[in-house]
Amino acid sequence: MLSDAELALWVRALREGGVVACATETFFGLLADALDSGAVDRVCALKGREKGVPVAVLLPNIAALSSVSADVSPQAWQLAQKHWPGPLTLLVRARAGLSSALVKDGTIGVRVPGPSPALQLVQAFGSPLTATSANQSGKAAARTAQEVSAAFPGGLAAIVGASAPGGLASTIVDTTGSELVVVRKGPIEV
Repeated sequence: MLSDAELALWVRALREGGVVACATETFFGLLADALDSGAVDRVCALKGREKGVPVAVLLPNIAALSSVSADVSPQAWQLAQKHWPGPLTLLVRARAGLSSALVKDGTIGVRVPGPSPALQLVQAFGSPLTATSANQSGKAAARTAQEVSAAFPGGLAAIVGASAPGGLASTIVDTTGSELVVVRKGPIEV
């Protein structure tokens, strides 16, 4: 459990445009204010992320889905209600005005993380945060604070949590068509 003082410190860093590496229920992620295009650009630069490879977003709760999408299918709402918080990323139609680094083909990947420091932090922040694995593009996702520190010797406002459990990355399901499409198999069966 993160203390209120720790959460306040890291929320302030995020509000100032910083990037925080934080343990999720799977791996460490790079979290930044998803509605601040400068912060999203910093995440992409830190990772060495190629243009056209979108960054997913963590939400504080199911209701926040409407902050990033104006067109959520009934199937997406059902999956969210059944599996969130948890390691299920839903591809939904993106709301206009979001950073182009978050959107591909008009869609955005979103999830409410399972019990973890990342869930506490996104809930304390109260709005969407980026959710990309804490690693250089093409490298293995970090499971420990030491791995994060080695991958990012500079540029992070903080590293939150000592370790993440690892395992499978979140299941990704495209909910934008008439049929659900599993894009990446993970711990959630759909």
